[in-house]
Amino acid sequence: MNAPLPRIDLPPDTAAPAWQARLSLAFAQRDARTILSRREHLGPLRLQKALYPEGEAICHGIVLHPPAGIAGGDQLSIEVDVGTGAHALLTTPGAGKWYRSNGADGRLTQHLSVAAGGVLEWLPQENIVFNRAQAHMETTIRLAAGATLIAMDMTALGRHGSGERFDAGALAQTLRVDLDGRALWREQIRLHGSDPLLNSACGLAGRPVFGSLIAVGDGLDDALLAACRALPVSHGEGAITRPPDLLVARYVGERCEAGRAWFNQLWQLLRPALTGRDAQTPRIWNT
Repeated sequence: MNAPLPRIDLPPDTAAPAWQARLSLAFAQRDARTILSRREHLGPLRLQKALYPEGEAICHGIVLHPPAGIAGGDQLSIEVDVGTGAHALLTTPGAGKWYRSNGADGRLTQHLSVAAGGVLEWLPQENIVFNRAQAHMETTIRLAAGATLIAMDMTALGRHGSGERFDAGALAQTLRVDLDGRALWREQIRLHGSDPLLNSACGLAGRPVFGSLIAVGDGLDDALLAACRALPVSHGEGAITRPPDLLVARYVGERCEAGRAWFNQLWQLLRPALTGRDAQTPRIWNT
């Protein structure tokens, strides 16, 4: 199914210059196959196609935003539902960009849900928040008992490759993860360009890149935690903890490439432990 969603009217001050976009996806198990059972869209958000590089049990998808970035006033929404026994892996074709704003907020809202026995690998590439951007990202993940999740997120403040620093603008990020109706993890970041936390030793200490990887599922034990902690981190710092029912890895450093390389190594350990399948790197990551 590939159908347009009903139009949403935006406030008058943002309607004319801004994108409004929604993408709604559902994955279901049919016999031994995971199918894309719902694909609805509004505006410039698409799923490229259902891909099966590992066979029919796992559906891969690439979420596309053709404008390639989010500007002030843009409002994007992504909804993903993974049904019982289904297994979906979703990523993006490249870094998400948050452009300089004249004062209006850009917003990305993501709602992900996984039913019992379902697996979601949510593996977008990094977000680059330009200087003077106004970026708001909100992610809510709801897991049924017996669901499996591996999710990662990486953010760079400023285009450090070209020497740009994030000295003006604002970033707000919220992550909520619920398991079987109870709060499992809450994470919130509020930063602005003049925030002392950007350079404070108790904040980012001048390092512009940070990220989180979260895993939930059967198989998270002390041996797996030790194996993950044994993986080296280059060009930055990483830490891993295992609160009840989940594993959380955090990275802070100078380079997205180093943080993603470490997260990818962790994913290669976590995936077989939680899903029984070896990691197969999405081809788009190598382009």
